[in-house]
Amino acid sequence: MPETSTVPSPQSVRLRRLFAARVRPLADRASPHGYQLRALRSTIDSAGLAPLPRKTAAWPARYGNLRGVWMRAPGASSATGAVLYLHGGGFVFGSPRSHRTLAYQVSRASGLPVFLLDYRRAPEHPFPAAADDALAAYRMLLDRGFPASRLTVAGDSAGGHLAAGLLADLAREGLPHPAAAFLESPWLDLGLAETWQRDRAERDPFLSPAYAEKCRRAYAPAVPVTHSRLDVLGADKTGWPPVLVQVGGTEAILGDSRRMTESVTEAGGSATLQVWPGQIHVFQAFADFLPEAKQALRFAGSFLRDAVTC
Repeated sequence: MPETSTVPSPQSVRLRRLFAARVRPLADRASPHGYQLRALRSTIDSAGLAPLPRKTAAWPARYGNLRGVWMRAPGASSATGAVLYLHGGGFVFGSPRSHRTLAYQVSRASGLPVFLLDYRRAPEHPFPAAADDALAAYRMLLDRGFPASRLTVAGDSAGGHLAAGLLADLAREGLPHPAAAFLESPWLDLGLAETWQRDRAERDPFLSPAYAEKCRRAYAPAVPVTHSRLDVLGADKTGWPPVLVQVGGTEAILGDSRRMTESVTEAGGSATLQVWPGQIHVFQAFADFLPEAKQALRFAGSFLRDAVTC
């Protein structure tokens, strides 16, 4: 892990307190259906529409039934490779609009263009729609001339689950793995037993296990969490590429990240776990004012860049 103080910055302390006081109580009562979900989607999308830095290139793209947005920070080059980014949002909200700033940050840090997939969301499109879209997007990038050795995959929260699930799907489909995978605060165990336990011991200031459970039911209403494409922690990880996992120290799903890195290394792979003290769920999204987020993204950018240029 890069050298960093074990004492959270004043900015991250204020952010954690804000989320604990205002966001977590709302999340505990929220529903991933109806007008509440429509309002949440609209709010999150609007929050993501901050102006991008000058000379940043962003353009929508459609490939058959797949849609997404390409994001290229100044200096990023497709000649080096690309990142397939799978956004978070509990499988029910989030979009290229909400995550375009984070995608820009990943592009700037890595020097790679980012394809931010607009995958189908639950409850309108339950499992395996989002997972199928992730696999189709990876195939599309291969078909467009990106060799697997120049591709990387990244995802936050539920997008981390989709990214890990994609790696497992590639093995089942006999397709080549990308050069690396970067998971930010990944929600990997849809059963949530450990998440509930950790939250009872020390309340997560952001992520609500109750809301996550509702999202899981919206995403996979008729499929057990032991299904081979949902149980990403139990997947055979033989041959997986190097994996970097970053998670905040306040997160109730911190155990998911530990179990993921352990299972990759037990399968003979390379996995790096970074637990950032005092940070909240997907703290990297606040890189505009969190020093820890800037530092984490710099490290992740180097990890992705080195993977495609070695």
